Amino acid sequence: MPLQISDDELRAILEMMAAMGGDVSVGELMASEALNFRRRTLQRRLDLLCGQGRLIPKGGGRGRRYFLPDTSDAGKPAERGATTDADWLGKEALEVRRLVTQPTSKRRPVGYDPEFLKSYVPNKTFYLPLATRQRLAEMGQVGITDLPAGTYLRRILDRLLIDLAWNSSRLEGNTYSLLETQRLLELGESADGKATQEAQMILNHKAAIEMLADPTEEIGFNRYTICNLHALLSDNLLADPAACGRLRDRPVGISGTVFHPLEVPQQIEENFQLILDKASAIEEPFEAAFFVMVQLPYLQAFEDVNKRVSRLAANIPMMRANFCPLSFVDVEAEDYVNALIGVYELQRIDYLRDVFVWAYTRSAQRYNAVRQSLGDPDAFRLKYRSQIGNAVREVVQGGLPATKASAWIRQHAEKEMPAEDRAKFIDTVELELLSLHEGNIARYRLRPGEFAHWKRGKAQ
Repeated sequence: MPLQISDDELRAILEMMAAMGGDVSVGELMASEALNFRRRTLQRRLDLLCGQGRLIPKGGGRGRRYFLPDTSDAGKPAERGATTDADWLGKEALEVRRLVTQPTSKRRPVGYDPEFLKSYVPNKTFYLPLATRQRLAEMGQVGITDLPAGTYLRRILDRLLIDLAWNSSRLEGNTYSLLETQRLLELGESADGKATQEAQMILNHKAAIEMLADPTEEIGFNRYTICNLHALLSDNLLADPAACGRLRDRPVGISGTVFHPLEVPQQIEENFQLILDKASAIEEPFEAAFFVMVQLPYLQAFEDVNKRVSRLAANIPMMRANFCPLSFVDVEAEDYVNALIGVYELQRIDYLRDVFVWAYTRSAQRYNAVRQSLGDPDAFRLKYRSQIGNAVREVVQGGLPATKASAWIRQHAEKEMPAEDRAKFIDTVELELLSLHEGNIARYRLRPGEFAHWKRGKAQ
């Protein structure tokens, strides 16, 4: 966006929107004589306001409308630090926070209650009210729900890798900044003075997110996905390497709480499978996402890294429905941890539910703005996304130089593609290879070493 856009101009738009009811279209704003903007100029300012979280876009194309997160705060950024407790936490959540922030000496020790999980009946029990689910679905729409599962996630993968890896790691106490995270993921440069475990945590998130973005039917609420998410997220971080991806067979404790997780391996196994079965049966994407954010950490199925697994697993239903992802932008670690303690000690979801809704609202605002900057998807690339990705990956991993690569792509197209699409497929794959760089190889599940080897061979 142009750097010279003044806040006075943005404030004038917000004030006009507030006067018009806080829910308007571009055409309705253009009809106002008080705003002297050309259509494209106005659109750029609306996009900027969406990116700042000061407006929320809804719908697509000519039907897109914009509304104020809170019409009483026109002209103010909708930032977490600017809100009060009453703005984002309900009365029940505030009560949970009061209870779990008392000294541990005043809180009654409790163990795992299997009835908390068993009493949940998919599609009959709901942690999220209907109005909340509908509101989140409106926020999460990106206009491509009729395309194959995961299409939107893969389109914004480069951005999501940085956002989700940084925010999820930050919630675990990681001290990398956003820019340091970007340099680590794109250039492989660790930050000076930081513990090696912090870099490992972020790189593990990258690998886990790439697994979720892989266009395969195996990704879902099943043992393969959840255990491998844990294996990737805990890689090189656990004292016992064999514990990566394996349900725990020993007791664990959780600091800062009087909650005592299950200790019997057979019971852990049974409840873990029950979580997967119930999550798979839930039809509502947001209900399924929140269900795993509640139940996976509560069980503590793994020796460590349970919260990280639940945060990434919450994106599985978003990916399937092509909704905006959940990246936990602007979520404070204190809120998130205390909300989970409310689940551990009280089996109350009120606080965590409010945190979840806040987190998704902020994520949707960010990724709707990202989608606008991306433009409409290329129908040909979407249709053949797997074939294009596989071809690029095989060329790079095979170390094929330019001359051999061109011949291989033509032969591959003749065998795999319909005659009418071969020429465009060849052009598209060659363009993707020409556009490859260290910052975008993740979308093809390529490793830096593989890319560097191919690049050296290509130059010969």
